[in-house]
Amino acid sequence: MICLGIEGTAEKTGIGIVDSDGNILSIAGKQLYPEKGGIHPRIAAEHHAEWIPKLIPQAVEEAGIDYKDIDLISFSQGPGLGPALRIVATSARTLALSLNKPIIGVNHCIGHVEIGKLDTGAINPVTLYVSGGNSQVIAFESGRYRIFGETLDIAIGNCLDHFGRETGLGHPGGPVIEKLAKKGNYVDLPYSVKGMDFSFSGLLSAALRSYEKGTPIEDVCFSLQETAFAMLVEVTERALSHTQKDEVMLCGGVSANNRLREMLNIMANEQGAQFYMPEMKLCGDNGVMIAWLGILMNKHFGPLAMNQTEIIQRFRTDEVDIPWVSNEKSYLKLDEGLIAKGAESNIIEGKYLDENIVLKNRISKGYRIPEIDNKIRKSRTKLEAKLLSDVKRTGVKTPVLFDVNLNDKIISMEKINGAMVKDIINEDNSNLAYEIGKNIFMLHNKNIIHGDITTSNILVNEKNELIFLDFGLGFYSDLFEDKAVDLLVLKKSLQSTNQTLANTLFEMVLKGYSEDNDKLIEKIKEIESRGRYTH
Repeated sequence: MICLGIEGTAEKTGIGIVDSDGNILSIAGKQLYPEKGGIHPRIAAEHHAEWIPKLIPQAVEEAGIDYKDIDLISFSQGPGLGPALRIVATSARTLALSLNKPIIGVNHCIGHVEIGKLDTGAINPVTLYVSGGNSQVIAFESGRYRIFGETLDIAIGNCLDHFGRETGLGHPGGPVIEKLAKKGNYVDLPYSVKGMDFSFSGLLSAALRSYEKGTPIEDVCFSLQETAFAMLVEVTERALSHTQKDEVMLCGGVSANNRLREMLNIMANEQGAQFYMPEMKLCGDNGVMIAWLGILMNKHFGPLAMNQTEIIQRFRTDEVDIPWVSNEKSYLKLDEGLIAKGAESNIIEGKYLDENIVLKNRISKGYRIPEIDNKIRKSRTKLEAKLLSDVKRTGVKTPVLFDVNLNDKIISMEKINGAMVKDIINEDNSNLAYEIGKNIFMLHNKNIIHGDITTSNILVNEKNELIFLDFGLGFYSDLFEDKAVDLLVLKKSLQSTNQTLANTLFEMVLKGYSEDNDKLIEKIKEIESRGRYTH
């Protein structure tokens, strides 16, 4: 089978032709460069309307085929800019009807993952997908690609481009920022990781303020880039630790940044995982990824009827069943002496006054510059120790704290024998979810935010008691939004643990949290929808 794919979710128009053996027959594209400002949806649509008719014959000629050889038309159905998507869908329908060929719409984000796997040979990676409109950490679990982490406001590419425009560096901002950063030194900027998610709007505002106050542009570029990328790599590392996969892949237009590649590769090596990145022409938006995903989708689901080809502007990555990927995976191997290797700490068994304990050693991360690394490790160690003590006063059980070593960033605490919630929660013990909700409410009622409530960070001990672990991202807040974000982290974790029961289990969590939870549910929905797939 030969498939022609049409891409046009934002500023890049792309046509690709691929066969069912994964051979790339041709790739053609044209990028829009705005004269000023960002990408305007109407201008992007006009760009696609102009270039799609020109690029299709170019791609067919390059492939060395006739139009009659094409067996399937695939197009990016979403997510993306509405006007741009409509031009792409209309073009795909017109071509399919004129050639009398079947048509299929596909998810743009999944296209990036699948073409990356095809090109690199990765089997089941944790993927960091970064572009102008998207910033996601994606991994396959329970039949779908799950979003383990994502931006809560703007995408990393948008952040860099906006900084470039506001400071006169031009658009796109990323390449210029990368060049200037090589000459810069670090200035303190806010580092915002919220559980498995990240936020760039506050970082962007602080970087612009720093520049306006006279900080050399090279220093601001260096600090913006180092901080933003460290946030992205940390969340990717958290997903790698949670899923225990042994592959990491980078894709999306921001993959062009050499410093981001270097940081992600260092993290993968430190975790004992293999790092992959497809060749650059396949990292950015392109028609080949749409064509290849079209072949995969068509094989398992068949083509769409014309009345099913409407655009889906906010098409979620985790809305698509993925039957061609196996749940089997190889697991990361622990070094001798380690109980667990977390995203930011090594957990080592030890002794303290004849007590069996664990040492949580917040190890240095080679991908972070020392200024950021030391700041984060020290502040999180200090705050976690305080939180472990304060949490007990809420009635929530945590390990007993024995010692804190701020110089070496080590916390010594009680060793808990028990099972992780992710290994035992199911429909037969859904009351466990209710009890988790009650415990989270006790934390929030005292304005304690856990920061990373996943099913890996809650144990059930030998007395059948819940024990909350890992307050490394915790903090104090009375804001309703911070409490909703805390619960949203758990919701995503449940989806990755047991997708079939995730919604039911999370409903039980919310009931345990509060019987009157309509306001909370609405806030969680608002946060979920905020900033996703906007350019």
